[in-house]
Amino acid sequence: MIKRIAMLSVHTSPLATLGGKETGGMNVYVRDLSREFSRRGIEVDIYTRSQEPTAAYIQQLAEHSRVIQVKAGLEQPYNKNLIYNHLAEFVDGVQKFHRSNGFSKTGGQYDVIFSHYWLSGLVALELRQLWQTPFVQMFHTLAEMKNQVAQSSAEREPELRLHKEAEIMRVADRLIAATPIEENQMVELYGASPQKISVVPPGVDLDRFRPMDKKQARSYIDVSPNHRMILFVGRIQPLKGIDTLIRALALIKQRDPTLAQTLCVCIIGGSATPDSELERLEVERLNALRASLDIQNLVAFSGAKEQDILIYYYSAAEMVVMPSHYESFGMVAIEAMACGTPVIASDVGGLSFSIESGFNGYLVPGQNPEALANKILLLLKYPRLREQLSDQAQAWVRRFSWSNIADELIEVFQQLGSSSPIRPDLTIA
Repeated sequence: MIKRIAMLSVHTSPLATLGGKETGGMNVYVRDLSREFSRRGIEVDIYTRSQEPTAAYIQQLAEHSRVIQVKAGLEQPYNKNLIYNHLAEFVDGVQKFHRSNGFSKTGGQYDVIFSHYWLSGLVALELRQLWQTPFVQMFHTLAEMKNQVAQSSAEREPELRLHKEAEIMRVADRLIAATPIEENQMVELYGASPQKISVVPPGVDLDRFRPMDKKQARSYIDVSPNHRMILFVGRIQPLKGIDTLIRALALIKQRDPTLAQTLCVCIIGGSATPDSELERLEVERLNALRASLDIQNLVAFSGAKEQDILIYYYSAAEMVVMPSHYESFGMVAIEAMACGTPVIASDVGGLSFSIESGFNGYLVPGQNPEALANKILLLLKYPRLREQLSDQAQAWVRRFSWSNIADELIEVFQQLGSSSPIRPDLTIA
């Protein structure tokens, strides 16, 4: 019986605004899964690095779920890879919290540790030894896959991350893969044991993401009645392939200038004043590209949006486009489909799993503006096709309710039990 879970999300908080620096699908996953566990009466403590010294040390996320902000390094956002140097301090902070809040010295009250991303996995290894508690690891993205699609040295993940991911896979008690595709990547690229991998996809909040009246949604976010919106949601990074979408729009303008004048591409994500050098350079590159293609008035960068606002954008859009070079899963796709909005996405990674082309959306070859433009035009010109894809996507996405996903994870946790071996074969250092 699972009663208490320690959730580790070291480098990013589930309370952070989505679409900004180091925030995205993982934040949603940790937040919404913890809330689902709380609804079942399972107590969840989420440990994350403090990035704001004035923020409350403990913040309640749900009735039985709280976020504990641990000091580790400067209390401000910065390069996540530098957090590696402060992981020992993070572990000490967790232990200090335990001692000051009535936990035993070993802290063995948790039934399982569920860690997210490689940095959290290293902390989990230390805490497993201290608490004699098994840990389950989910990576959310894999360094080997990101490096395969990197187009510059600035986009490549450090060798340290690759090395540590492999070690974590070797010694974790159980690994969670978002899709069978990611499971194969773990086995083939890292040598992970298939016997310790469970495939459990992320979920979607079907109470929040649901169809709403299109006119109401367009009015709420002030979309002109004369415009048809194409939506992108995600970080402003080269691997997200926003340049492919911009080039596809330019092709549409060439083929059908009249239709193009009715379009607006809305880019949700990033910041008006990026503090990441990679994001700043990407924004500059994309702005230069749209200027060179003379489509400045058709593409708008709208910054990050909270999910309660994002649902209006999904519902107002004709379609959501995900031209990524790599996605471990692609939570934006299932959020959009839950709102009844068709998705066109690159045939890569988790998107190949979550989209059945021609049934709940369309898959196109990655980095192919021509193929993307063809599918965009198809959905724009045939509204009955959009409606059919919308209906089928809404039915299909119900499999991803957080209730179903929590059931599957609890089953994984219960299989570990108290018999899981605790092996002292790896530490942060």
